[in-house]
Amino acid sequence: MAQVLEFKLPDLGEGLTEAEIVRWLVEVGDVVAIDQPVVEVETAKAMVEVPCPYGGVVTARFGEEGTELPVGAPLLTVAVGAPEGLETSGPVTSGPSGARNGSAPSGSPSPSSSSGSSATETSGGSGNVLVGYGTGAPAARRRRIRPDRLDRTPTLSGALTVEAPVSEASLSEAPVSEAPGVPVPEASSTAAPGFVAPVSDGPVPVVSPLVRRLARQHDIDLRRLAGSGPDGLILRADVDRAIRQAEETEAAKTRTALAAAAPTGASPASASPAAPAAPAAERIPLRGVRGAVADKLSRSRTEIPDASCWVDADATELMAVRAAMNAATGPSAGPKVSVLALLARICTAALARFPELNSTVDTEAREIVRLPGVHLGFAAQTERGLVVPVVRDAHTRNAESIGAEIARLTELARTGKLSPAQLTGGTFTLNNYGVFGVDGSTPIINHPEAAMLGVGRIMPKPWVYRGELAVRQVVQLSLTFDHRVCDGGTAGGFLRYVADCVEQPAVLLRTL
Repeated sequence: MAQVLEFKLPDLGEGLTEAEIVRWLVEVGDVVAIDQPVVEVETAKAMVEVPCPYGGVVTARFGEEGTELPVGAPLLTVAVGAPEGLETSGPVTSGPSGARNGSAPSGSPSPSSSSGSSATETSGGSGNVLVGYGTGAPAARRRRIRPDRLDRTPTLSGALTVEAPVSEASLSEAPVSEAPGVPVPEASSTAAPGFVAPVSDGPVPVVSPLVRRLARQHDIDLRRLAGSGPDGLILRADVDRAIRQAEETEAAKTRTALAAAAPTGASPASASPAAPAAPAAERIPLRGVRGAVADKLSRSRTEIPDASCWVDADATELMAVRAAMNAATGPSAGPKVSVLALLARICTAALARFPELNSTVDTEAREIVRLPGVHLGFAAQTERGLVVPVVRDAHTRNAESIGAEIARLTELARTGKLSPAQLTGGTFTLNNYGVFGVDGSTPIINHPEAAMLGVGRIMPKPWVYRGELAVRQVVQLSLTFDHRVCDGGTAGGFLRYVADCVEQPAVLLRTL
Protein backbone atom coordinates (compact mmCIF):
# COMPACT_ATOMS: atom_id res chain seq x y z
CA MET A 1 0.00 0.00 0.00
CA ALA A 2 1.15 3.54 -0.67
CA GLN A 3 1.97 5.84 2.19
CA VAL A 4 0.36 9.28 1.85
CA LEU A 5 2.52 12.10 3.20
CA GLU A 6 1.39 15.66 3.71
CA PHE A 7 3.72 18.48 2.64
CA LYS A 8 3.10 21.73 4.49
CA LEU A 9 4.12 25.26 3.50
CA PRO A 10 7.57 25.73 5.06
CA ASP A 11 8.99 28.86 6.64
CA LEU A 12 10.51 30.62 3.62
CA GLY A 13 12.34 33.45 5.34
CA GLU A 14 12.79 35.72 8.32
CA GLY A 15 9.47 36.75 9.85
CA LEU A 16 7.29 35.43 7.02
CA THR A 17 3.94 34.09 8.16
CA GLU A 18 2.15 33.51 4.86
CA ALA A 19 2.61 33.19 1.12
CA GLU A 20 0.39 33.53 -1.96
CA ILE A 21 0.15 30.71 -4.47
CA VAL A 22 1.18 32.16 -7.85
CA ARG A 23 1.39 29.06 -10.03
CA TRP A 24 1.12 25.33 -9.50
CA LEU A 25 3.91 23.43 -11.22
CA VAL A 26 2.29 19.98 -10.84
CA GLU A 27 -1.18 18.52 -11.26
CA VAL A 28 -2.99 15.91 -9.23
CA GLY A 29 -1.80 12.53 -10.53
CA ASP A 30 1.65 13.78 -11.57
CA VAL A 31 4.73 11.85 -10.46
CA VAL A 32 7.24 14.06 -8.63
CA ALA A 33 10.83 13.44 -7.58
CA ILE A 34 12.41 14.39 -4.29
CA ASP A 35 13.22 18.14 -4.14
CA GLN A 36 11.32 18.82 -7.37
CA PRO A 37 9.67 22.30 -7.38
CA VAL A 38 5.91 21.82 -7.11
CA VAL A 39 4.54 25.33 -6.61
CA GLU A 40 5.61 28.93 -7.12
CA VAL A 41 4.62 31.24 -4.27
CA GLU A 42 5.06 34.93 -3.61
CA THR A 43 6.05 36.06 -0.16
CA ALA A 44 6.42 39.56 1.11
CA LYS A 45 10.07 39.43 0.05
CA ALA A 46 10.45 37.32 -3.07
CA MET A 47 8.99 34.91 -5.60
CA VAL A 48 10.03 31.40 -4.57
CA GLU A 49 9.73 27.94 -6.12
CA VAL A 50 9.00 25.49 -3.31
CA PRO A 51 10.53 21.99 -3.67
CA CYS A 52 8.74 18.94 -2.29
CA PRO A 53 10.78 16.74 0.09
CA TYR A 54 8.90 13.59 -0.98
CA GLY A 55 8.93 11.55 -4.18
CA GLY A 56 5.76 9.89 -5.43
CA VAL A 57 2.35 10.67 -6.89
CA VAL A 58 0.56 13.95 -6.14
CA THR A 59 -2.83 13.02 -4.71
CA ALA A 60 -4.23 16.39 -3.64
CA ARG A 61 -3.46 20.11 -3.81
CA PHE A 62 -4.63 22.62 -1.23
CA GLY A 63 -5.39 26.12 -2.47
CA GLU A 64 -5.93 27.64 -5.89
CA GLU A 65 -3.69 30.18 -7.60
CA GLY A 66 -4.11 33.52 -5.88
CA THR A 67 -4.89 31.95 -2.51
CA GLU A 68 -2.87 32.99 0.55
CA LEU A 69 -1.79 30.23 2.91
CA PRO A 70 -0.20 30.59 6.35
CA VAL A 71 3.10 28.91 7.11
CA GLY A 72 2.39 25.36 8.25
CA ALA A 73 -0.77 24.96 6.16
CA PRO A 74 -0.98 21.88 3.89
CA LEU A 75 0.24 22.44 0.32
CA LEU A 76 -0.27 18.99 -1.17
CA THR A 77 -0.21 15.28 -0.40
CA VAL A 78 2.06 12.74 -2.06
CA ALA A 79 1.57 8.97 -2.23
CA VAL A 80 4.94 7.38 -1.60
CA GLY A 81 5.23 3.72 -2.60
CA ALA A 82 3.11 1.47 -4.84
CA PRO A 83 0.54 3.56 -6.69
CA GLU A 84 -1.80 0.59 -6.88
CA GLY A 85 -2.84 1.31 -3.31
CA LEU A 86 -4.47 4.52 -4.44
CA GLU A 87 -6.53 3.20 -7.33
CA THR A 88 -10.26 3.49 -6.94
CA SER A 89 -11.96 1.36 -9.55
CA GLY A 90 -15.49 1.90 -8.30
CA PRO A 91 -17.61 4.43 -6.44
CA VAL A 92 -16.58 5.47 -2.98
CA THR A 93 -19.52 4.83 -0.69
CA SER A 94 -20.17 5.09 3.01
CA GLY A 95 -21.68 2.13 4.84
CA PRO A 96 -23.51 2.01 8.17
CA SER A 97 -20.35 1.21 10.08
CA GLY A 98 -18.37 4.05 8.53
CA ALA A 99 -16.34 1.75 6.26
CA ARG A 100 -15.88 2.54 2.56
CA ASN A 101 -15.08 0.54 -0.52
CA GLY A 102 -11.45 -0.37 -0.45
CA SER A 103 -11.01 0.35 3.27
CA ALA A 104 -11.19 -1.72 6.38
CA PRO A 105 -14.02 -1.24 8.89
CA SER A 106 -13.40 1.16 11.74
CA GLY A 107 -11.33 -0.38 14.48
CA SER A 108 -9.76 -3.10 12.32
CA PRO A 109 -6.09 -3.03 11.32
CA SER A 110 -5.25 -1.75 7.85
CA PRO A 111 -1.98 -1.55 5.92
CA SER A 112 -1.96 2.23 5.92
CA SER A 113 -2.63 2.45 9.64
CA SER A 114 0.79 0.99 10.33
CA SER A 115 2.61 3.07 7.74
CA GLY A 116 3.07 6.03 10.03
CA SER A 117 1.80 8.59 7.54
CA SER A 118 0.68 11.96 8.76
CA ALA A 119 -2.70 11.46 7.14
CA THR A 120 -3.29 8.27 9.11
CA GLU A 121 -2.32 9.82 12.41
CA THR A 122 -4.98 12.51 12.09
CA SER A 123 -7.76 10.09 11.23
CA GLY A 124 -10.01 8.53 13.77
CA GLY A 125 -11.46 5.88 11.43
CA SER A 126 -10.10 3.26 9.10
CA GLY A 127 -6.94 5.21 8.32
CA ASN A 128 -7.26 4.84 4.54
CA VAL A 129 -6.90 8.02 2.54
CA LEU A 130 -9.64 7.99 -0.09
CA VAL A 131 -8.04 9.97 -2.89
CA GLY A 132 -8.87 9.32 -6.55
CA TYR A 133 -5.83 8.48 -8.65
CA GLY A 134 -5.15 8.47 -12.35
CA THR A 135 -2.65 10.00 -14.72
CA GLY A 136 -4.23 9.27 -18.06
CA ALA A 137 -7.80 10.48 -17.59
CA PRO A 138 -8.78 14.05 -16.85
CA ALA A 139 -9.48 14.93 -13.24
CA ALA A 140 -12.93 13.89 -12.12
CA ARG A 141 -15.46 16.32 -10.75
CA ARG A 142 -14.64 17.03 -7.14
CA ARG A 143 -17.13 17.40 -4.35
CA ARG A 144 -16.78 18.84 -0.92
CA ILE A 145 -17.89 16.29 1.64
CA ARG A 146 -19.77 17.57 4.61
CA PRO A 147 -18.13 16.13 7.74
CA ASP A 148 -21.49 15.68 9.46
CA ARG A 149 -22.32 13.02 6.83
CA LEU A 150 -19.22 10.99 7.59
CA ASP A 151 -18.85 8.44 10.33
CA ARG A 152 -15.26 9.30 11.05
CA THR A 153 -13.08 12.37 11.43
CA PRO A 154 -11.86 13.75 8.09
CA THR A 155 -8.19 13.17 7.41
CA LEU A 156 -5.46 15.61 6.40
CA SER A 157 -6.25 18.34 8.93
CA GLY A 158 -9.95 18.28 8.23
CA ALA A 159 -9.63 17.95 4.45
CA LEU A 160 -10.72 14.99 2.34
CA THR A 161 -10.30 15.23 -1.42
CA VAL A 162 -12.27 12.68 -3.48
CA GLU A 163 -11.80 12.45 -7.22
CA ALA A 164 -13.44 9.09 -7.88
CA PRO A 165 -17.23 8.92 -8.48
CA VAL A 166 -19.20 9.11 -5.25
CA SER A 167 -22.63 7.81 -4.37
CA GLU A 168 -25.47 10.32 -4.21
CA ALA A 169 -26.74 8.63 -1.06
CA SER A 170 -23.69 9.73 0.90
CA LEU A 171 -23.21 13.12 -0.77
CA SER A 172 -26.73 14.41 -1.35
CA GLU A 173 -26.96 18.16 -0.86
CA ALA A 174 -23.17 18.35 -0.51
CA PRO A 175 -21.74 21.61 -1.95
CA VAL A 176 -19.85 21.04 -5.20
CA SER A 177 -16.49 22.67 -5.93
CA GLU A 178 -14.90 22.61 -9.36
CA ALA A 179 -11.50 23.55 -7.90
CA PRO A 180 -9.16 20.60 -7.43
CA GLY A 181 -7.62 19.95 -4.06
CA VAL A 182 -9.77 22.36 -2.05
CA PRO A 183 -9.73 21.51 1.68
CA VAL A 184 -13.02 20.59 3.29
CA PRO A 185 -13.93 22.59 6.40
CA GLU A 186 -14.53 20.78 9.65
CA ALA A 187 -17.99 20.04 10.91
CA SER A 188 -18.04 23.17 13.08
CA SER A 189 -17.49 25.43 10.05
CA THR A 190 -20.98 25.42 8.61
CA ALA A 191 -20.86 28.91 7.12
CA ALA A 192 -19.33 29.57 3.72
CA PRO A 193 -15.75 30.90 3.92
CA GLY A 194 -15.52 34.65 4.37
CA PHE A 195 -19.25 35.11 5.06
CA VAL A 196 -20.93 36.15 8.27
CA ALA A 197 -21.15 33.37 10.83
CA PRO A 198 -22.62 33.29 14.35
CA VAL A 199 -20.46 35.07 16.90
CA SER A 200 -18.12 32.61 18.59
CA ASP A 201 -17.09 32.88 22.24
CA GLY A 202 -13.91 30.86 21.65
CA PRO A 203 -10.54 32.02 20.32
CA VAL A 204 -10.52 33.54 16.84
CA PRO A 205 -8.66 31.24 14.41
CA VAL A 206 -6.19 33.82 13.06
CA VAL A 207 -2.42 33.32 12.79
CA SER A 208 -1.23 36.31 10.79
CA PRO A 209 -0.93 39.68 12.58
CA LEU A 210 -1.38 41.34 9.19
CA VAL A 211 -4.86 39.83 8.94
CA ARG A 212 -5.76 41.12 12.39
CA ARG A 213 -4.53 44.62 11.56
CA LEU A 214 -6.42 44.67 8.25
CA ALA A 215 -9.60 43.66 10.06
CA ARG A 216 -9.14 46.39 12.67
CA GLN A 217 -8.58 49.05 10.01
CA HIS A 218 -11.89 48.19 8.33
CA ASP A 219 -13.92 47.41 11.49
CA ILE A 220 -14.34 43.77 10.56
CA ASP A 221 -15.38 41.48 13.45
CA LEU A 222 -13.22 38.37 12.99
CA ARG A 223 -15.54 36.39 15.27
CA ARG A 224 -18.22 36.63 12.60
CA LEU A 225 -16.06 35.25 9.78
CA ALA A 226 -15.78 31.64 8.72
CA GLY A 227 -12.25 31.04 7.51
CA SER A 228 -11.36 29.27 4.29
CA GLY A 229 -8.04 27.97 5.60
CA PRO A 230 -7.29 24.63 7.25
CA ASP A 231 -9.43 24.01 10.35
CA GLY A 232 -11.37 27.19 9.66
CA LEU A 233 -8.28 29.44 9.76
CA ILE A 234 -9.12 33.00 8.70
CA LEU A 235 -6.91 34.19 5.82
CA ARG A 236 -6.44 37.62 4.33
CA ALA A 237 -8.65 36.64 1.40
CA ASP A 238 -11.54 36.09 3.86
CA VAL A 239 -11.08 39.58 5.32
CA ASP A 240 -10.81 41.12 1.83
CA ARG A 241 -14.07 39.41 0.89
CA ALA A 242 -15.79 40.73 4.01
CA ILE A 243 -14.53 44.25 3.24
CA ARG A 244 -15.96 44.09 -0.28
CA GLN A 245 -19.29 42.84 1.05
CA ALA A 246 -19.43 45.69 3.57
CA GLU A 247 -18.69 48.24 0.83
CA GLU A 248 -21.37 46.75 -1.43
CA THR A 249 -23.88 46.82 1.42
CA GLU A 250 -23.07 50.46 2.19
CA ALA A 251 -23.37 51.40 -1.50
CA ALA A 252 -26.76 49.67 -1.70
CA LYS A 253 -27.98 51.62 1.36
CA THR A 254 -26.83 54.87 -0.25
CA ARG A 255 -28.70 54.10 -3.49
CA THR A 256 -31.84 53.23 -1.52
CA ALA A 257 -31.66 56.47 0.45
CA LEU A 258 -31.22 58.54 -2.73
CA ALA A 259 -34.16 56.83 -4.38
CA ALA A 260 -36.35 57.47 -1.33
CA ALA A 261 -35.39 61.14 -1.31
CA ALA A 262 -36.26 61.65 -5.00
CA PRO A 263 -39.47 63.68 -5.65
CA THR A 264 -42.55 61.62 -6.44
CA GLY A 265 -45.44 62.33 -8.83
CA ALA A 266 -43.30 63.82 -11.58
CA SER A 267 -44.43 62.95 -15.08
CA PRO A 268 -42.04 61.09 -17.36
CA ALA A 269 -41.91 64.09 -19.70
CA SER A 270 -40.82 66.49 -16.96
CA ALA A 271 -38.41 64.09 -15.29
CA SER A 272 -34.79 65.04 -15.80
CA PRO A 273 -32.41 62.40 -17.09
CA ALA A 274 -30.58 60.51 -14.38
CA ALA A 275 -27.08 61.73 -13.72
CA PRO A 276 -24.35 59.23 -14.56
CA ALA A 277 -23.08 57.33 -11.57
CA ALA A 278 -19.74 58.49 -10.24
CA PRO A 279 -16.96 56.01 -10.94
CA ALA A 280 -16.02 53.90 -7.96
CA ALA A 281 -12.59 54.38 -6.44
CA GLU A 282 -10.14 51.62 -7.24
CA ARG A 283 -8.92 49.68 -4.22
CA ILE A 284 -5.58 47.89 -4.48
CA PRO A 285 -4.73 45.49 -1.66
CA LEU A 286 -1.38 46.07 0.02
CA ARG A 287 -0.10 42.57 -0.53
CA GLY A 288 3.15 40.85 -1.47
CA VAL A 289 6.12 43.13 -2.09
CA ARG A 290 3.98 46.30 -2.03
CA GLY A 291 2.57 45.36 1.37
CA ALA A 292 6.01 44.49 2.75
CA VAL A 293 7.42 47.83 1.57
CA ALA A 294 4.50 49.69 3.16
CA ASP A 295 4.94 47.91 6.48
CA LYS A 296 8.71 48.43 6.59
CA LEU A 297 8.58 52.11 5.64
CA SER A 298 5.78 52.79 8.13
CA ARG A 299 7.77 51.07 10.85
CA SER A 300 10.85 53.09 9.93
CA ARG A 301 9.00 56.38 10.19
CA THR A 302 7.35 55.31 13.45
CA GLU A 303 10.39 53.94 15.29
CA ILE A 304 13.40 55.83 13.90
CA PRO A 305 13.97 59.55 14.68
CA ASP A 306 15.63 60.30 11.36
CA ALA A 307 17.36 63.42 10.12
CA SER A 308 18.76 64.35 6.71
CA CYS A 309 21.67 66.34 5.34
CA TRP A 310 22.82 66.83 1.76
CA VAL A 311 25.58 68.34 -0.33
CA ASP A 312 26.35 69.04 -4.00
CA ALA A 313 29.56 67.50 -5.31
CA ASP A 314 31.60 67.89 -8.48
CA ALA A 315 31.70 64.36 -9.98
CA THR A 316 33.76 65.30 -13.05
CA GLU A 317 36.93 63.60 -11.79
CA LEU A 318 35.01 60.50 -10.70
CA MET A 319 33.51 60.14 -14.19
CA ALA A 320 36.99 60.54 -15.71
CA VAL A 321 38.36 57.79 -13.45
CA ARG A 322 35.50 55.50 -14.44
CA ALA A 323 36.15 56.14 -18.15
CA ALA A 324 39.83 55.32 -17.67
CA MET A 325 39.04 52.09 -15.81
CA ASN A 326 36.65 50.99 -18.56
CA ALA A 327 39.00 51.93 -21.41
CA ALA A 328 41.11 48.82 -20.94
CA THR A 329 40.58 46.20 -23.64
CA GLY A 330 41.81 42.71 -24.32
CA PRO A 331 41.59 39.36 -22.49
CA SER A 332 42.86 40.85 -19.22
CA ALA A 333 40.17 43.55 -19.13
CA GLY A 334 37.51 42.93 -16.52
CA PRO A 335 33.83 43.85 -16.63
CA LYS A 336 32.85 47.48 -16.99
CA VAL A 337 32.64 49.39 -13.72
CA SER A 338 29.42 51.30 -13.07
CA VAL A 339 29.07 54.59 -11.21
CA LEU A 340 26.99 52.75 -8.57
CA ALA A 341 29.87 50.34 -7.97
CA LEU A 342 32.32 53.23 -7.43
CA LEU A 343 29.91 54.93 -5.04
CA ALA A 344 29.42 51.64 -3.20
CA ARG A 345 33.18 51.29 -2.77
CA ILE A 346 33.35 54.87 -1.47
CA CYS A 347 30.57 54.06 1.03
CA THR A 348 32.45 51.06 2.45
CA ALA A 349 35.52 53.25 2.97
CA ALA A 350 33.41 55.95 4.62
CA LEU A 351 31.75 53.42 6.94
CA ALA A 352 35.21 52.21 8.04
CA ARG A 353 35.92 55.80 9.17
CA PHE A 354 32.45 56.37 10.63
CA PRO A 355 31.28 52.97 12.00
CA GLU A 356 28.44 54.60 13.93
CA LEU A 357 26.39 54.55 10.73
CA ASN A 358 26.93 50.81 10.20
CA SER A 359 24.83 49.85 13.21
CA THR A 360 21.34 49.16 14.48
CA VAL A 361 19.41 49.94 17.66
CA ASP A 362 18.20 47.25 20.06
CA THR A 363 15.17 49.03 21.49
CA GLU A 364 14.41 46.39 24.12
CA ALA A 365 17.95 46.40 25.52
CA ARG A 366 18.37 50.16 24.83
CA GLU A 367 21.70 49.49 23.14
CA ILE A 368 23.39 50.57 19.90
CA VAL A 369 24.78 47.51 18.13
CA ARG A 370 27.75 48.31 15.88
CA LEU A 371 28.06 45.65 13.22
CA PRO A 372 31.44 44.14 12.31
CA GLY A 373 30.91 43.87 8.54
CA VAL A 374 29.25 45.90 5.81
CA HIS A 375 26.43 44.15 3.96
CA LEU A 376 25.52 46.82 1.44
CA GLY A 377 21.98 47.00 0.13
CA PHE A 378 21.07 48.86 -3.05
CA ALA A 379 17.58 49.87 -4.14
CA ALA A 380 16.36 48.26 -7.37
CA GLN A 381 13.07 49.00 -9.09
CA THR A 382 11.41 45.95 -10.67
CA GLU A 383 8.04 45.07 -12.16
CA ARG A 384 7.07 43.58 -8.78
CA GLY A 385 8.03 46.78 -6.96
CA LEU A 386 10.99 48.14 -5.05
CA VAL A 387 13.43 45.55 -3.70
CA VAL A 388 16.77 45.93 -1.91
CA PRO A 389 19.26 43.17 -2.78
CA VAL A 390 22.26 42.90 -0.47
CA VAL A 391 25.94 42.64 -1.44
CA ARG A 392 27.44 40.48 1.31
CA ASP A 393 30.77 41.47 2.87
CA ALA A 394 31.07 44.56 0.69
CA HIS A 395 33.91 45.84 2.90
CA THR A 396 36.14 43.02 1.60
CA ARG A 397 35.48 43.72 -2.11
CA ASN A 398 37.00 46.14 -4.61
CA ALA A 399 34.97 48.21 -7.07
CA GLU A 400 35.09 45.50 -9.77
CA SER A 401 33.87 42.79 -7.41
CA ILE A 402 31.08 44.98 -6.04
CA GLY A 403 30.02 45.91 -9.57
CA ALA A 404 29.88 42.27 -10.69
CA GLU A 405 27.76 41.33 -7.67
CA ILE A 406 25.42 44.29 -8.20
CA ALA A 407 24.93 43.23 -11.84
CA ARG A 408 24.22 39.63 -10.83
CA LEU A 409 21.70 40.58 -8.15
CA THR A 410 20.02 43.14 -10.41
CA GLU A 411 19.40 40.49 -13.07
CA LEU A 412 17.92 38.15 -10.46
CA ALA A 413 15.69 40.98 -9.24
CA ARG A 414 14.38 41.70 -12.74
CA THR A 415 13.50 38.06 -13.30
CA GLY A 416 11.92 37.68 -9.84
CA LYS A 417 14.42 35.00 -8.76
CA LEU A 418 15.92 36.66 -5.70
CA SER A 419 15.76 34.47 -2.61
CA PRO A 420 14.67 35.88 0.77
CA ALA A 421 18.27 35.48 2.00
CA GLN A 422 19.47 37.83 -0.77
CA LEU A 423 16.98 40.49 0.35
CA THR A 424 17.69 40.51 4.09
CA GLY A 425 20.56 41.22 6.44
CA GLY A 426 21.69 44.58 5.04
CA THR A 427 23.53 47.04 7.31
CA PHE A 428 23.59 50.14 5.06
CA THR A 429 21.68 51.03 1.88
CA LEU A 430 22.70 52.98 -1.23
CA ASN A 431 19.82 54.44 -3.24
CA ASN A 432 20.56 55.74 -6.76
CA TYR A 433 17.35 57.59 -7.58
CA GLY A 434 19.18 59.60 -10.22
CA VAL A 435 18.23 56.90 -12.73
CA PHE A 436 14.69 58.33 -12.56
CA GLY A 437 15.92 61.74 -13.70
CA VAL A 438 15.63 63.52 -10.34
CA ASP A 439 18.25 65.58 -8.55
CA GLY A 440 17.46 65.08 -4.88
CA SER A 441 15.42 63.20 -2.32
CA THR A 442 15.17 62.52 1.41
CA PRO A 443 15.45 58.72 1.69
CA ILE A 444 13.53 56.73 4.30
CA ILE A 445 15.86 54.46 6.27
CA ASN A 446 15.58 50.78 5.50
CA HIS A 447 14.59 49.51 8.96
CA PRO A 448 16.42 48.31 11.09
CA GLU A 449 19.49 49.97 9.53
CA ALA A 450 20.83 53.32 10.75
CA ALA A 451 21.41 55.25 7.52
CA MET A 452 20.85 55.46 3.77
CA LEU A 453 22.79 57.44 1.16
CA GLY A 454 20.81 58.85 -1.76
CA VAL A 455 22.41 59.80 -5.09
CA GLY A 456 20.77 62.10 -7.63
CA ARG A 457 21.46 62.35 -11.34
CA ILE A 458 24.88 63.49 -12.54
CA MET A 459 24.45 66.32 -15.02
CA PRO A 460 26.34 69.35 -16.41
CA LYS A 461 25.89 72.46 -14.25
CA PRO A 462 27.69 75.77 -13.78
CA TRP A 463 30.32 75.37 -11.07
CA VAL A 464 33.15 77.44 -9.68
CA TYR A 465 36.28 75.42 -10.48
CA ARG A 466 39.70 76.75 -9.51
CA GLY A 467 38.29 80.22 -9.06
CA GLU A 468 36.54 80.36 -12.41
CA LEU A 469 33.05 79.59 -13.60
CA ALA A 470 32.97 76.32 -15.54
CA VAL A 471 30.56 73.60 -16.63
CA ARG A 472 31.11 70.52 -14.48
CA GLN A 473 29.37 67.19 -13.83
CA VAL A 474 27.49 67.83 -10.57
CA VAL A 475 25.61 65.38 -8.33
CA GLN A 476 23.59 65.89 -5.18
CA LEU A 477 24.23 63.47 -2.29
CA SER A 478 21.75 63.14 0.58
CA LEU A 479 22.14 61.18 3.81
CA THR A 480 19.30 60.17 6.10
CA PHE A 481 20.48 58.83 9.45
CA ASP A 482 19.14 57.57 12.76
CA HIS A 483 19.73 60.38 15.23
CA ARG A 484 19.92 57.85 18.06
CA VAL A 485 23.20 56.35 16.82
CA CYS A 486 25.04 59.62 16.15
CA ASP A 487 24.75 63.37 16.03
CA GLY A 488 24.94 65.74 13.08
CA GLY A 489 28.70 66.07 13.31
CA THR A 490 29.26 62.39 12.60
CA ALA A 491 26.67 62.32 9.81
CA GLY A 492 28.12 65.47 8.29
CA GLY A 493 31.63 64.04 8.48
CA PHE A 494 30.51 60.88 6.70
CA LEU A 495 28.77 62.80 3.92
CA ARG A 496 31.66 65.23 3.50
CA TYR A 497 34.13 62.34 3.17
CA VAL A 498 31.92 60.72 0.50
CA ALA A 499 31.72 64.03 -1.38
CA ASP A 500 35.51 64.50 -1.16
CA CYS A 501 36.05 61.04 -2.66
CA VAL A 502 33.61 61.87 -5.47
CA GLU A 503 35.36 65.16 -6.24
CA GLN A 504 38.92 63.82 -5.80
CA PRO A 505 39.04 60.00 -6.11
CA ALA A 506 42.69 60.13 -5.02
CA VAL A 507 41.38 60.79 -1.48
CA LEU A 508 40.05 57.26 -1.45
CA LEU A 509 43.43 55.86 -2.51
CA ARG A 510 45.19 57.70 0.32
CA THR A 511 42.92 56.14 2.92
CA LEU A 512 43.12 52.52 1.73
